[in-house]
Amino acid sequence: MKKQFLKISLLIISCFACFGVYANHHEKEYKFETLAEGLSFPWGIAFLSNDEILVTEKTGKLRVIKNGNLLEDSVSGVPDSLFKGQGGLEGIVLHPNFENNKYLYLAFSETDPGNSKLNTLRVIRGKLERLSLTNVETIFKASPSRRTANHYGAKMVFLKDGTLLITSGDGFSYREMAQELDNHFGKVIRVNDDGSIPEDNPFISIPGAKPEIWSYGHRNLQGIVINSDGSVVYEHEHGPRGGDELNIIEKGKNYGWPAITYGIDYSGALISPFKEKEGMEQPIKYWVPSIAPSGMTFYDGDLFPDWKGSLFISALVPGDVRRISLNGTEVIDEEILFNSLGRIRNVVSAPDGSLVLAIDSRKGKIIRVVPNK
Repeated sequence: MKKQFLKISLLIISCFACFGVYANHHEKEYKFETLAEGLSFPWGIAFLSNDEILVTEKTGKLRVIKNGNLLEDSVSGVPDSLFKGQGGLEGIVLHPNFENNKYLYLAFSETDPGNSKLNTLRVIRGKLERLSLTNVETIFKASPSRRTANHYGAKMVFLKDGTLLITSGDGFSYREMAQELDNHFGKVIRVNDDGSIPEDNPFISIPGAKPEIWSYGHRNLQGIVINSDGSVVYEHEHGPRGGDELNIIEKGKNYGWPAITYGIDYSGALISPFKEKEGMEQPIKYWVPSIAPSGMTFYDGDLFPDWKGSLFISALVPGDVRRISLNGTEVIDEEILFNSLGRIRNVVSAPDGSLVLAIDSRKGKIIRVVPNK
């Protein structure tokens, strides 16, 4: 009996040893390079070139990293934002024709001008001229305003047709409104690059519906990207206690929150007894317990050929990046990477095919992941 126990114990130890060798071998395939540090809660990332990077600090500044140096001066002309709770200066995206028109877009929370107790999500565009943002104009403002400082969304992506998708969260305390079309809580918004409404939006002819709405029934949408040819839109969002979701977003669809969910309330109470309902979309993947997904990129680079065609999702809890292998629109595998860096707020693909991470901290960092050759 003792010999048999010893054999089993040795087998278990050897299995763990094999796993450790595999993990160490895998880690040797890449290395981390710190591009900048001392950033105040870095959130959004956009590339002017491989060596010139824009980073939003949640506390309100738009910073520039140039040739591996964080410039002391931030970009001027950026509107004031509300740094409170989960709010601040957050999303950033460049116009598809940025090289010619110099338009960039910022999403942030702001206090209502007429009522300091209320706030909302606002998206602006402006022209980047050296270290100044000029010709600033509002292209979207979520309504109604909220009293909470939670669940803004604030992520953006341009579709191949030149329209802009914007994520607008449910405001935490307004979750029931995510199922209604007369507000912007828990919605994906679609506008033209100047903020006008596309004529083919799904609810544009429905009385009382907000014409900007593209999809609804969402909670706290923290990632939205398209695949290489723009035929698929991927979105992820925080569930409550469990039930984080990865969805494929399609025109006019209802994604169920809070009528269906794989999570429960933070108190342990039931939010809904249903996980699925007719007429409501299912996620292609969900997480129980929650991982707090924070950023996402579709990888189409050449530096890591084995990763081509994968989704990378950054997660705040416990702090890692998930590589999601896909077969068309089906998730076939999940691999946990980069789990020694702390809370990872964002993951983006650089022009050279490297991955760039934003580490969420009062003294945050921007880290590039490159092959270890």
